[in-house]
Amino acid sequence: MRMNFGEIAPDAYKLLLQLDGYARRNVDHVLMELVKLRASMLNGCSFCVDMHSSDAIAAGESTQRLFAVSAWRESGFFSPAERLALELTDAVTRLGEHGVPQELWDRAAARWSEKELADLLVLIVSINSLNRLGVTLDTGKDRELV
Repeated sequence: MRMNFGEIAPDAYKLLLQLDGYARRNVDHVLMELVKLRASMLNGCSFCVDMHSSDAIAAGESTQRLFAVSAWRESGFFSPAERLALELTDAVTRLGEHGVPQELWDRAAARWSEKELADLLVLIVSINSLNRLGVTLDTGKDRELV
């Protein structure tokens, strides 16, 4: 690991963890783990992929669904709400030059209340922030099997 961010910038790290804690309190647990796993896959954060898949399994999620997160568009294992959350996760994580498509935003706003959608966005932004720290700091290398 290149740096122990939590030791070097503890106040900033605590704030990131508070965002994660807020999401944990306000987003359905199953949906939360799917979103965290998908964003972590897209960001190439091996530490987080390992952690969130392990957490999801411990919470009773099936390995079949977890493996399918990487190909969720082609999979029939997810509910319409989960599929929409994964699609929003993809759009926010990849963001791109044109941001989140209006059509996707409209579908999400029709599915969830403003508060539920705001909570989902906090979750997506939070995991993306933690993924970016993990990838930048090479935290995944600390979990390699030898």
